[in-house]
Amino acid sequence: MPVERWSTAQVLAVAPDPAAARAARSVSGAAKWSASGLTGEVLWGLCKGSGKNPYQVCVDLSGPAYRCSCPSRKFPCKHALGLLLLWAESGAGDAEAPDWVVEWQAGRATRAARPPAGSGPADPAAAAKRAGQRATRVAAGLDELRRWLDDQVDQGLAGAEQAGPAPFEAVAARLVDAQAPAVAGTVRRVGRTTGIGAHWADRLLGELGLIRLLVTAHDRLDALPDDLAATVRSRVGYPVTTEEVLATPPLRDRWQVLGQVDSADDKVTTRRIWLRGAESGRFALVLAFAAPGQTFPADLVPGTEIDADLCFYPGALPLRALVATRHGAPVPMAAPTGAVDVRTALAAYSAGLAADPWRESVPVLLAGVVPTREGRLVDQAGDALPLAAGHDQPWWLLAGAGGQPVDLAAELGPAGLRPLAAWSQGCHLLAPAGSPAGADGHPAELPTELLSAALVGTARRPWDGAMAVGGRPLGAGGDGAAGVLEAAAVALTYRRAGATPADGSGRVPAAPAESRPPLPAPATVRLRTLLTDGGAPGGSQVQQELLTEWLRLADRHGGLVPADTLPALLDVGRRHRSLRPLLSRLGGRRGRWLAGLRSEWGYLFDEALDLAGPAGQVGGDDWTTGTTGERVAYLTRLRARDADAARELLAGGFAAESAPDRARFVETLEVGLCAADDAFLDGVLDDRRKEVRQAAVALLRQLPDSGLRRRMTARATAAVRLDASGGLTVDPPRECDPAMRRDGVDPQPPRGTGVAAWLLEQVLAGTPLATWTTAFARTPAEVVALATADDWGPALHRGWARAAVEERAGDWADALAAAVGPAGRQSRNTLPETLRWQLYEVLPAERLGSLVADALRTDPGRANRLLGMLTQDWSPELSGAVVDAVDVWARAEGRNSWYLAELCRIAGTAATPALADRVHHLTDELARDGVDPSRVRAVGQLAAVLAFRSEIHKEFR
Repeated sequence: MPVERWSTAQVLAVAPDPAAARAARSVSGAAKWSASGLTGEVLWGLCKGSGKNPYQVCVDLSGPAYRCSCPSRKFPCKHALGLLLLWAESGAGDAEAPDWVVEWQAGRATRAARPPAGSGPADPAAAAKRAGQRATRVAAGLDELRRWLDDQVDQGLAGAEQAGPAPFEAVAARLVDAQAPAVAGTVRRVGRTTGIGAHWADRLLGELGLIRLLVTAHDRLDALPDDLAATVRSRVGYPVTTEEVLATPPLRDRWQVLGQVDSADDKVTTRRIWLRGAESGRFALVLAFAAPGQTFPADLVPGTEIDADLCFYPGALPLRALVATRHGAPVPMAAPTGAVDVRTALAAYSAGLAADPWRESVPVLLAGVVPTREGRLVDQAGDALPLAAGHDQPWWLLAGAGGQPVDLAAELGPAGLRPLAAWSQGCHLLAPAGSPAGADGHPAELPTELLSAALVGTARRPWDGAMAVGGRPLGAGGDGAAGVLEAAAVALTYRRAGATPADGSGRVPAAPAESRPPLPAPATVRLRTLLTDGGAPGGSQVQQELLTEWLRLADRHGGLVPADTLPALLDVGRRHRSLRPLLSRLGGRRGRWLAGLRSEWGYLFDEALDLAGPAGQVGGDDWTTGTTGERVAYLTRLRARDADAARELLAGGFAAESAPDRARFVETLEVGLCAADDAFLDGVLDDRRKEVRQAAVALLRQLPDSGLRRRMTARATAAVRLDASGGLTVDPPRECDPAMRRDGVDPQPPRGTGVAAWLLEQVLAGTPLATWTTAFARTPAEVVALATADDWGPALHRGWARAAVEERAGDWADALAAAVGPAGRQSRNTLPETLRWQLYEVLPAERLGSLVADALRTDPGRANRLLGMLTQDWSPELSGAVVDAVDVWARAEGRNSWYLAELCRIAGTAATPALADRVHHLTDELARDGVDPSRVRAVGQLAAVLAFRSEIHKEFR
């Protein structure tokens, strides 16, 4: 049968670490692969690298297993992951498999047919002798542990807070010597929480009681049922060999991989992978271990299903298993089967604790649950379970499912649910790792009288064993320290196993349906990469700029971002105000719905929604009862359809609006701005708030024949005149009268500027530049030249420069840039630095290119500053000139390498991505020519960023 293609999520799930997933993106484009194909269950390809020969890459999808000729020590390497991404997103080629693929495939088949090493007959007598010796050592170690546990309660647990974990570490070390490693690890873990958090004593007594119960069970090992005895032995640390497990009867099923959880200690990281049989309904746990620096095997991918035989470890609640035989490659799973309601899940949890009271959690698969505002999940019957601390704000679930019922896989423990994954309308939502729960993540669970006796100590307050839990006698006999520990174990298990559903009120309402289509799938995969720390080349600053570029391209393309990315994007909007309008449009209705559930994201309601949609989609209620953003959207749509009606609607209740809203509403009049708006905007100049007046001034300056423009022109022509000799006569305003203030003139000059010069500058900035070319019958360059020799020249240049920036007048900008000279040159006509760079942005492309070219040859610092102040999307000519300079600077050994690195950083996000191949070849050429490796790395980084951007642009086509 043909192999079913993996999803992108499946591919990223097998990455050994986030860095490998990020690196795989750089080699996942079709241009990187000279050939590829799928032969049976083996995916193969030839990936172009920095060397002459391409890398030979193979992936056996039935394993999966990986082979690559690159020197990487990671498995899978970035090339194998890149090949899988290529296959998942666009399919594999149809080339015939070369010999090296066939040989590798045959070699794997040969190795699989060999009998396992060490499968010969063992010496039964020697094995029995070793087992007896170990049992003796374990019994002695546990006997010492029992005495130590009784001593802790006899003397009182209050002293444990001051002693800290040291006594526990010493006992754990002796247990390791006694060959009881599992219980040693439990003792060590318990000791590390001593004295931490409000309920540390409650947790400590409960854990010590369960350890004491384990010791008692080991004493009676021969009298226990076989399955319970196997559980006790595993909790103590007796080994069970793989051969023994594989010798048990296998269970064949379609095993659905529900999810995985990683937990780390000092020496090893453990991965718990939960499966469920589609036919048997049985849960299974497959454990994987990795030392620091090593990667996990990636043969069980969450969200997939595999036909396989599993063999289970013995126990009272047999969950842990080994995959014995696979009967095919994993296939994507639409949704798991056998989900149950909350009460059924709690019943299974109780049964699991009854069989194995030392178990911390059991797997559950809940059907049709919805989050509540109180951090719970409620089913259709109204029963709820709490989410564990650190997982109780499930923004991933709210964003991905939109408040709709989901089937959810989780681990259920005393603290609540730890989600693994959810399935909503055919979508697989993978739960994040969650935040650390902290010391108070678990509530108090033991009766106060029992805890009080343990804290004081039975030597001071004897314990008679009489206690009731839930109104019933506990039924745990014994007195003294042993009785306290026994009662703690029984009370703890009783309370946990008797858990009842929580209150299910306060469920989150469903999000409104979207009317716009999603963005292209390859582009959304790229977005997830950009939202991952280190997900793009060039560092965090470059990554933010790439994300900004992605958002702009997405907004231009039209569509909605994937719902599961909304929490991360809304967090980005908290830090970057300029991106909020884009996020409002790309997030759609679900983004606003999600923002309504968290105050930190409430800024989204101040942004207009769906401005590009048809006007009829927004109703009149949005103006009377909507949020600020919805009212802005309504007014903007109405303005585009009927400018006069929108203005009259705004004028009707304008005085009653808040100042921030008045400013926002005035800004919307920019849509369809016309001479009919002059009267209303001129009236707004009398508003009591400055920000509202400034919004009106900005629009009136865009109207060539507005009253404000005429008044400014009258002031300017009265202040600056052409005399009979052809020179300028300047008579600036000496004070700012009320009429000037009303027109937006600021009476307070900046430090170092005179009042008259400041007033002249502002009047000129508000006067149309055509006034001067018409009045003086001269070109912009000739008008600017008139002011150069005048004492008022600096003020005139500043005023005209501000007007040129506002009107985007390239001819005036060119004339002023030539007159004032470059930064750093001593001149009385030099403009303020910020204004100069704003002027450069208005220059015609050819003029700007000559300035940049001159700076690249003579002044690297100025060149970098000039390029850094320019907008993105450089022209091909400017981009080519910069790449030429990169070539020269990289080879100039005497030049500071920082300038080269900064130039490459700036060019990476602004130069045309079409130059990616050219810069890549330049990198190879510099390396062959023996250029300093640090300089080669800077150029290689530029090539990587350009290639990354090139892929972004292709994904939106």
